[in-house]
Amino acid sequence: MQYSPLGSSGVDVSRVCLGSMTWGKQNTQQDADEQIAYALAQGVNFIDTAEMYAVPPSPETYGKTEQIIGNWLSRNAQKRGDIVLASKIAGNGLSWVRDGGDITRSAVIEAVDNSLKRLQTDYIDLYQLHWPNRSTPHFGRQWPGKLTFSDVDSEQQQAGMLDILEGLNESVKAGKIKYCGLSDDTPWGISQFLNLAKAHNLPRMVSIQNEFSLAHAKDWPYLIEQCIHEDIAYLPWSPLAAGLLTGKYLNGARPAGSRWTFMQRNGIFRDTPNAQKATQRYVELAHASGITPAQLALAWCNQVDGVTSSIIGATSMAQLKEDIDAFSITLSDDTLTEIGTIFKDYPQPY
Repeated sequence: MQYSPLGSSGVDVSRVCLGSMTWGKQNTQQDADEQIAYALAQGVNFIDTAEMYAVPPSPETYGKTEQIIGNWLSRNAQKRGDIVLASKIAGNGLSWVRDGGDITRSAVIEAVDNSLKRLQTDYIDLYQLHWPNRSTPHFGRQWPGKLTFSDVDSEQQQAGMLDILEGLNESVKAGKIKYCGLSDDTPWGISQFLNLAKAHNLPRMVSIQNEFSLAHAKDWPYLIEQCIHEDIAYLPWSPLAAGLLTGKYLNGARPAGSRWTFMQRNGIFRDTPNAQKATQRYVELAHASGITPAQLALAWCNQVDGVTSSIIGATSMAQLKEDIDAFSITLSDDTLTEIGTIFKDYPQPY
């Protein structure tokens, strides 16, 4: 296993981050225990979760994933120091989470305490803002006309960010969290948090996790360039485009128990004609290269300049082993050239 610095934190994390959002919905406690044990044995030291999980989000699944991890930690307390544990505070819009309100100073303090109880630990290594208070061009909203940035009150947003940083600072000083990060944010969001932290001597964001894959690379190059030069770890989530790039959903297939068989909040927006065409070509290339489609997509993501650690999720041990094995694969120059050709034909298929 290879490791990379988690931004400016001084901590090294494995190039594979074990995602957990299916634990408590598609996966049981026993499944999670097996996944954690296998991942640790392969050198993975980075686990990502969130108070909102399991997914799809609902009042019934809220907090279940953290509870499952907490149950594991309660039985494996001696391994706590070997793990970089990341969690996230949910943003606005979920009525069952703090009445759907914004992230604020008080919300951070409350959410951290509740996560610590569920996780059965004294501290969280990396605490992230799951999504900003303002609307951002994620989850299919990256197309022109989806958002009107000029309607945003930037001073109000900056005041909110400062309030959040003060809550994070209180939690850092109390030893409840070590480092802070962003998720589903933008270059403007990164800049504001960095500037406010510097001006007010508050915690500096060390990472950001955004959706990034062969089928959704809108963060390249501008956001990733900023991450490199500002020493912000870039953590791609959904490097398989929610399973799209495995090829298992081609031609309308919906394997029993797979993610696309579950109701999603805003539909299966990744299922477009162009996404199907791009996936078919990546699948054919993977087979010609002697690897699986999932391994092609993950190996590609891992070699992108600026990527720190890719967040993977699996609902079976076979998937987990296949995915982790991808990070020891070096794609040939010919394969990368072929990937580039397909990518240019379908640069943003959904």
